[in-house]
Amino acid sequence: MEMTEVTGVSLKRGSLAVEGNDSMAPAEEAKRQKVLDSCLPTGQDGLEHGSPPTSGHVPGPPEAVNAGQGKKNSDVQLEEEEEEEEDGLSEEAEEEEEAESFADMMKHGLTELDVGITKFVSSHQGFSGILKERYSDFVVHEIGKDGRISHLDDLSVPVDEEDPSEDVFTVLTAEEKQRLEELQLFKNKETSVAIEVVEDTKEKRTVIHQAIKSLFPGLETKTEDREGKKYIVAYHAAGKKALANPRKHSWPKSRGSYCHFVLYKENKDTMDAINVLSKYLRVKPNIFSYMGTKDKRAITVQEIAVLKISAQRLAHLNKCLMNFKLGNFSYQKNPLKLGELQGNHFTVVLRNITGTDDQVQQAMNSLKEIGFINYYGMQRFGTTAVPTYQVGRAILQNSWTEVMDLILKPRSGAEKGYLVKCREEWAKSKDPAAALRKLPVKRCVEGQLLRGLSKYGMKNIVSAFGIIPRNNRLMYIHSYQSYVWNNMVSKRIEEYGLKPVPGDLVLKGATATYIDEEDVNNYSIHDVVMPLPGFDVIYPKHKISEAYREMLTADNLDIDNMRHKIRDYSLSGAYRKIIIRPQNVSWEVVAYDDPKIPLFNTDVDNLEGKPPPVFASEGKYRALKMDFSLPPSTYATMAIREVLKMDTSIKNQTQLNTTWLR
Repeated sequence: MEMTEVTGVSLKRGSLAVEGNDSMAPAEEAKRQKVLDSCLPTGQDGLEHGSPPTSGHVPGPPEAVNAGQGKKNSDVQLEEEEEEEEDGLSEEAEEEEEAESFADMMKHGLTELDVGITKFVSSHQGFSGILKERYSDFVVHEIGKDGRISHLDDLSVPVDEEDPSEDVFTVLTAEEKQRLEELQLFKNKETSVAIEVVEDTKEKRTVIHQAIKSLFPGLETKTEDREGKKYIVAYHAAGKKALANPRKHSWPKSRGSYCHFVLYKENKDTMDAINVLSKYLRVKPNIFSYMGTKDKRAITVQEIAVLKISAQRLAHLNKCLMNFKLGNFSYQKNPLKLGELQGNHFTVVLRNITGTDDQVQQAMNSLKEIGFINYYGMQRFGTTAVPTYQVGRAILQNSWTEVMDLILKPRSGAEKGYLVKCREEWAKSKDPAAALRKLPVKRCVEGQLLRGLSKYGMKNIVSAFGIIPRNNRLMYIHSYQSYVWNNMVSKRIEEYGLKPVPGDLVLKGATATYIDEEDVNNYSIHDVVMPLPGFDVIYPKHKISEAYREMLTADNLDIDNMRHKIRDYSLSGAYRKIIIRPQNVSWEVVAYDDPKIPLFNTDVDNLEGKPPPVFASEGKYRALKMDFSLPPSTYATMAIREVLKMDTSIKNQTQLNTTWLR
């Protein structure tokens, strides 16, 4: 096996949006869904005002979601204003601004060299191709803990006599739904809402009772006679906690508490998708669970579980939401747990390739037999001029003023206009309230930090920073760990090549042990692991151990004391294989003439009975269609980098005349 340095192989053009395998990086604001009027909740936010932010927040436990909701204080009012301002933004203006500014912004972005990605394992000659010219060229299917690949292939709803009739979705008028939602979300002073039963029959009353209870969790109903007319009266039975804890007695005892389903989504990340689903179901996002997050710019298929929402209600969303499809419903006793998946299966199309058939064959055989360096991909480090690992390093150094400045200071490259104005105001006045007023979208990290500084003051940056959702805060220090790991792995491969050596680390169960001289022939490079720095790991017994120490010392960190005075930011460390060999690898080169045609069928195409594309023997362009499976927390873009021998950074591809979000 040969390893080679990064060569300057260039793409003609590219549209790379780096995509990880269950990446934790926060996604950009997702494009709002087009919906049918009958499905859209009528309020501004569709959730109680304490709902988690949509910007990359993993739904948390109920107590975190509901904290501080005893009365409407200024924070609550601020959040409600944020919702209204967000909804007032012009989508078209945002997209136009994004298209104009992206190339400029990327001139100041990172390259692979900046984050330690410098080596290849294969010796074949690289070639160019376009990755993600269309988001539909990148399809991810989750692999469950039983090894089964998730597919959406059944839209039927399990037959259940306990389910109400389909009339529940149409029996209430738009005005009645609005009043009920305002009652449900405590948005007015009413303690109840009365709905007159027109054309009174017992059956009609039953449907109205069922509609209110199923569509507006937390509300109870009763029938009342008023002046000779029948009314269904809706009221709160269990206070505000009812939204987070769906009514227990309304769920059949014989049915599992969780409805599991397969979610097919296009161009939207998992957390945004769950926020959309919770909005239209009028429930809290934290009643959903999943095994892994999937990034935005792709078609992804994964399993989701939701507490006490019927398959019937979920299936109804298929009539309402575009770029979503829900199916393969079943009732289970347990939710899903993060990390339970075995990995993900990728179907990727690289368009307009320049490689010969022999080059493609060599590249794909190498990927199948040797694999690729298990680098953390570029999206781990952010896309702006201030990399996330720099913020992480400042957190670990306990340099909180620097953390604040890195997040808020003006930065090179174009950004959305309101962010530029916010940063300028911050640099000029250091007044968090004044800077916050420049932001129409206050749920971005900058807005959350400014709100924290307004609340806790400039002398308590730690508490102000703590307003940012925990997963987003931890993302920064995990980014720093990844930065160190990438650099150390490049040094390890440069120093010792692609074979195990004495002093390397391997895992026996969950425990890392050293390779001894006499055992070295019992292992391959695929067994070797390297540590992410932390207080609970050991380091290799060769030159790379000192390289770790030198790198952390240069960053004013003590490798022997990775505990932080704030427990959340203490790093225990972990181990990661240095070479990954994909499974289930297959590929074909196809010819095509129209760059806009899909080159394979999705699950939805198959459900709709679309015939698979037929390819001519010759065409204007050639594409490489590749399939492979990866374990969790590995990056498909790093596998593709090994095939093409290219720098996958957006900066590099922008400089090579890339097109973006075409």
